[in-house]
Amino acid sequence: MTDLTGKVAVVTGSARGIGRAIAQRFASLGAVVVVNYSGDEDSAGRTVAEIQQAGGRALAVRADVSSPQELDTLFTEAVAAFGRVDIVVSNAGLEIVGDPVLEATEDDFDRSYAVNAKGAFFTLQKGAKVLSEGGRLIHIGSTTVAGAHPGSGLYSSSKAGAVQLVRVLAVELGPRGITANSILPTAVAGAGVFTDLDEGDEFYRMNSARPLGGRPATPADVADAAEYFAGELSGWVSGQTLLVAGGLDH
Repeated sequence: MTDLTGKVAVVTGSARGIGRAIAQRFASLGAVVVVNYSGDEDSAGRTVAEIQQAGGRALAVRADVSSPQELDTLFTEAVAAFGRVDIVVSNAGLEIVGDPVLEATEDDFDRSYAVNAKGAFFTLQKGAKVLSEGGRLIHIGSTTVAGAHPGSGLYSSSKAGAVQLVRVLAVELGPRGITANSILPTAVAGAGVFTDLDEGDEFYRMNSARPLGGRPATPADVADAAEYFAGELSGWVSGQTLLVAGGLDH
């Protein structure tokens, strides 16, 4: 079992969905977790309360990842509260999907790239600056960057840059013993635009074709991968991209 006792983890966008599952998993493994949120203070508070009720330690910190200044505040508060940062998970994202590229607006572009590209870049950059020796950088991307899917042009292009950034960071941060890796989940039931779907939805029927289990992905599936990259077993694995897609490539 992975042991994160004594580690301090910052997980962006962790009030709900995938980020919440990762924050809860890390806390269950002994880490102290900084739960980051942008606007949903109530959900962030519930996530912290659930971690504490389970015997873990957590702190909610508001910061919009599209603002480098607010990211500075996020990491400053993490260090001030717990003395160090050992794991940074860049998870916060904005999903604008379903429209062809020809229908994307400038406003859609600006909002998507502000969070998914700029936000991820500076989360990883600023996180790397405060990480302890031997720390972990983990980026949560999307399988839409691994192939061409109609209606995903804006979203996938805004997510693609961070995957390459992680590869570069793996080389640049290697001398400090820091690993940097990406996780690319497929569509996840209970997260993002798929939060409120039920089992009768077309989404579930489409995912019944997945080789592994004939079911959609869950936040716990992504937390499993994050646990691996946060722990000692991945200590000599860096610059890699892991698809979490039930045996498919999308």
